[in-house]
Amino acid sequence: MTADRSAAHGPAPAHGPAPADGSAAAAATRGSAAHGPAAARGSGGRRRGRPAGGGNTRDDVLAAARRVFAERGYEGATLRAIAGQAGVDPAMVRHFFGDKDGLFRAALHLPFDPAPALAALVAEGREGLGERLVRFFLSVWEGGDGPSPFVAFLRGAADHEDSRTMLHDLLNRLLFPALRSALDDPDALLRVTLCGSQMVGLGMARYVVGVEPLASLPAERLVQLYGPTLQRYLTDELPGPGP
Repeated sequence: MTADRSAAHGPAPAHGPAPADGSAAAAATRGSAAHGPAAARGSGGRRRGRPAGGGNTRDDVLAAARRVFAERGYEGATLRAIAGQAGVDPAMVRHFFGDKDGLFRAALHLPFDPAPALAALVAEGREGLGERLVRFFLSVWEGGDGPSPFVAFLRGAADHEDSRTMLHDLLNRLLFPALRSALDDPDALLRVTLCGSQMVGLGMARYVVGVEPLASLPAERLVQLYGPTLQRYLTDELPGPGP
């Protein structure tokens, strides 16, 4: 009789050791193997883990993130909404990217984390900071294997609302706050946005419009030309408000 019952119901599902990371996504994967498709879905019927179809889950999340960030902006985007578009549980998004800032940086293909990178530049002292900033951003824009995402957003900003939204959030959510917090100055936000206006203008002239001779000048020559202007914005006394 015991043998008959075993044949009728099949072998008991195997329960191996839990994955080392203990993530909810991993737990959901174990549950789907043990209890069937129904357990693989979170509330609302969304699949946990890799979406059906054999796609690359991380790439699916990044593609969904770019759509949601472009449509809603940084503040309006949520990990839950991005996970929903990617067809995964929010725990999977956190597993790959940690938090919304990490996902935003990955969606923009940023090769650096703005906060520690800019803090390190400021930590070297106020003297020469303008030149270091110009040199740093030129190295980011021109030092990679392909086009910089910043340049791509500049090119699209004139015609595409999505590109304007992503560029706005890149500047105001990541770059400006990181530099502002490192400056420790009551006028830090104004100083940072003045520097930003110079760098955005340089990016438009050099990479988008192709204004000569800016488009073909060596990077170090641009450092010498733009550095003193940024230095003045960063350290000189700013004019007071007009009458």
